Parts: sequence; structure tokens; C-alpha cells
Amino acid sequence: MNRLHPLSAVTYAIQYGFMWLWVPIVLVLVLGGIFDPISPAWTPIAAPIGFLAGAAYGIVYYYRFEYGITPDTFDVASGVIARRSREIPYGRIQNVDVKQGVLQRLLGLAVVSIETAGGGNTEASLNFVSESEANRLQEQIRRRTAEVKDRRRKRDRDAAAGDRTESTPDISSGVEDETAAPGDEAETPPGEEGPESTVLDESATEEPPQDRITEPSRPRRQRLFDLEARELLLYSFTSFRPAAVAAVLFVFFLATEPIVDLFVTTAQPFGGPADLGEGTTTSYGILTVVSAINGILITYLLSVAYTFATYYSFQLGRADEDFVYERGLLQRYSGSIPVEKVQSVTVTENPLQRLIGYAGLWVETAGYGPESSGGSQSAVPLAKKGRVHQFTENLTDVETPTFRSPPTMARRRYLARYSLIAAVVVAAVFAIAQITPLERWYFAAVVFAAVPPAAHLKYVHLGYFVGDDHVVIRRGFWSRRTTVIPYYRIQTVSTQRSIFQRRLGLASLVVDTASSRTFFWATPTIYDVDLEDAREVNMTSRKRLQSALRERARDDDLGLSVDFT
Repeated sequence: MNRLHPLSAVTYAIQYGFMWLWVPIVLVLVLGGIFDPISPAWTPIAAPIGFLAGAAYGIVYYYRFEYGITPDTFDVASGVIARRSREIPYGRIQNVDVKQGVLQRLLGLAVVSIETAGGGNTEASLNFVSESEANRLQEQIRRRTAEVKDRRRKRDRDAAAGDRTESTPDISSGVEDETAAPGDEAETPPGEEGPESTVLDESATEEPPQDRITEPSRPRRQRLFDLEARELLLYSFTSFRPAAVAAVLFVFFLATEPIVDLFVTTAQPFGGPADLGEGTTTSYGILTVVSAINGILITYLLSVAYTFATYYSFQLGRADEDFVYERGLLQRYSGSIPVEKVQSVTVTENPLQRLIGYAGLWVETAGYGPESSGGSQSAVPLAKKGRVHQFTENLTDVETPTFRSPPTMARRRYLARYSLIAAVVVAAVFAIAQITPLERWYFAAVVFAAVPPAAHLKYVHLGYFVGDDHVVIRRGFWSRRTTVIPYYRIQTVSTQRSIFQRRLGLASLVVDTASSRTFFWATPTIYDVDLEDAREVNMTSRKRLQSALRERARDDDLGLSVDFT
């Protein structure tokens, strides 16, 4: 069993020291209000005691934390008071993720996270090991995982071959009996050898070198995609990260008064109020518009910086049957995407990216994705649309889809839906006008002008294709997603109908896989098709799912190619 890097002891000591720092402080304050002999003045003495106790616990935790690689499992033992031992089979390991922050890269350290299929949580985390040790663990665990998969496939093939042999009658026994009786062998003249007999015997008795068994050859890594500087800049400026909104709101709540003063100063050249407490309705309106523009601009620039730092020097390669990736400027990530865990492939593009002819490629895995708590992972952040489509076809072997659109009744439904939303917006502005000096509230009715194009754009970007081996679903305007799902990856196919859909004779078809659903990635759905078409697609998908499973069990094939070239 191995221990973490010695600097981990310092890290754990500081971490638990600050965690335990507050325990005696709280106890002194609470008990001081109950018992008179205990005074809050004891806090400066109690705090260092708590820190020292926590630091001691962190050091003991470091010495009690052990990990090791065994032939069948990766073992981790941890815990001071409650001891916990984990044996993680290689067959369940999905990814070995290596992360390095700026300080960690300077110190030559790394965090190794071992993820398993079936959940979004980290199974084991090593904080910290040396960079060379992290690379060694990543490589050895990946190789042993591949060996487990190979042994499993060989066992399944042998079992299938045995079943076919037992079920096939021996029609050649009669011919063999005519040429040679059991136990008789053809005579070989002295000094001569039967063809290939001696060679086969020697190869059968020769033992393979021991090092070839214990240390298999390192898999050759093939580079598949590099995100060029131009593509990185385009991706940064044409995409948006919702995390930027949370960051801006967090900063605003921390420094509300300075930021408001800054907005007031910025709005003054355009006619804003000289002071927040003095101004007219017009000046306050100008302040609101200028502040909104500034907020949007700051959020956008923060999103650009975040995307640039996240996908800086992005590389995608292949090692055996896994995709391997590296990315990151301030915090460096490296990990793998097991091909056999890929549930679906999604091509993403927003209006700006469609305008310049670019798109991205994401894969959905079963249970874990480094991008979030779900299973989404970017395989190609941004590239020419034709290249991304070629990648998709090579990855999934999907035939070129011919999309079917929903009936025109669906467009009428979207027109009615967006009209109701516009009416709610006008009603809200009217209500605000009744309690504020806001005048000309009826100008808000301009939102109705956006209803027809919004309904049309939603309708024209919907489509589906039912192929021989895959179902392809396209939806979305602001973030259009085209998802390719192999039939054998489908978990459930369900038909859903709302009250309004039942009145119009429409239905939606939900195609669910084993990949986790996240807040931003909903389950692929074929929206608002005729009920009979939905039932037909449902039945076809179920039949082809069973056929794909039988064929896959017979051929023992991954079903996904790892060759992008």
C-alpha cells in the first residue's frame, strides 16, 4: 500500500485545523450563556486549541490514508476513528481524472479522482500525489481496466462458441472414420517431422515471458483532434457559460454599494441621475438600461474568459478503446471517455456558430461526466460543421439522416403558447405601472411582434429520423442539439401527452438512455408529432432495440468506432 505525497499532510493539517477552529469557539459562546464561570473572553485561548487539534487530526488522517493497485481491484483505506476500506473492481472504473491547479502544477502535485459508472459522485480521490505518480496510476488503471474487458469478451465469445458447437451435429465424423481410426496415427519416416507438429508442440509448451504478463505493453496513443487557437477564440466568443451569471451575482452581493455607485457614474454621461436618491423618471430609466447593458457585458466577458481558460490547449486522442483528453489553462484536466460507456452523441450549435458554419460534439456517458454532475463531456468543443458531422458518422456509423418535421398543427400550438407568454408580460408591465410612476405601459405590447417568428423558429428546428441502427433527434433554436442514439443504448421509450396535445391529436416521444440528466441537458424528446406517428416510432424503436441487442450479443461488438480519422 502507498501513501499520498508528504505535502498532503500539510494540506490536511491546515484544512482540518480551520474546520476544528470553530468548534471550541462555538462551545465557549454557547456554554458562556448558560454557565457563569465560562466567559466569552476564553475565545482567544480556545481557538488555537481547536486549530492544533484539527491539525493533529489531519496529520493522523494522512498516515491512515493508503491506496494500492492489486491484480483485480484498486484499494483505498482511510479514516481515523471510523476505518473505511474500499475495493474498486477495474470493471466498474469509468475514468481516472487528473486535475492540477496553478499552485499544484508549480509544486508538481496532482489530484487523482477515480470515477465509476452508475453515479455522478467520485468513488475515490487522492489529494495529493506527485505528477509522475498520477500519470502512473492513470496509465496502469486504464490498462488493467482494458484487460478486464478483454477477458470478459473472450469468455463471452468462448461461451458462445461452445454453445454453437454443442448445438451443431458432427456431420464429418463418418469421413474421419474412413481415413483414420481412433487412436491410429499416420506414420512418419525416421528423421522426418510431420508438418508443423513439432513447431506446434514447442509453442504449446513454451511459457510466455513473465514480464509480458505482468507488464503489458503501453497502449499507443493516437491524436484525433487539437483545438486550434482560432477555434478556441471562436468558441470562447460564441458560447455562453451559465456559471458566469452566478459569479456576477455573487460579486454583486459581496460589494453591492461600490457596484451601484459605479453604475450610477457610468450612466451619468448618458443622462442618468447624479445621485441614486435624486433623479427623474427618465434618468432612472436611463440608469436601468445602462446598468443592464453593463451587467450583460461583464457577464459575457467573464464567460469568454472562463471558456478560454477551461478549453485552453484542448486535445483529444485515443488509447486502446478509450478517448483521452487534456485541457485547461489555470487548472489542467486529463482523463478518458470509455467508448463502451457512451450512450449517445450530440452535435451542438447556437445561432452564432450556425452563422459562421461551426458546431461542437458532445458525448453522453453512463453516470459520470467531468463537465458536471451528469454524463456530458465535450469531445470536440468547436470545429467546422462538416468536420463535426464526419466525426459523428465515423463515431456512430450512423447513416445520413433525413429528418421528418412535426405536423403544421404544432406550429399553431407554439403560436398560441408564445401569445400567452406575451400577454403575461404585458399584464405584468401594466401591474407595475399601477404602483410606480411608469407611463405608457402599452409599449410593452411590442413583444407580440416576436411571437410569430419565435413560433416558426421553434417549429423549423424540430425533426427526427428513425434509421436502421440509430434514432436521431433534433431540437432547439438558441442551442440546437442533434442527438444520435444507437438502439441498443435505449433504456425506455415513452409517449407523453399533455391536455393541449390530446386536444390537437399530438404527442411527444421521450427516448431515455442510461446517461444522467443534468439541469441543462434534458432527455432527448421528439416533440409534438401525430399520435399515430408517435406510436409507430415507439413500436419501431422497441423492435429494433431487441434486434440490436441480439445482434450485439452475438457479435460482442462495442457498436461505436473510436476512429475519427
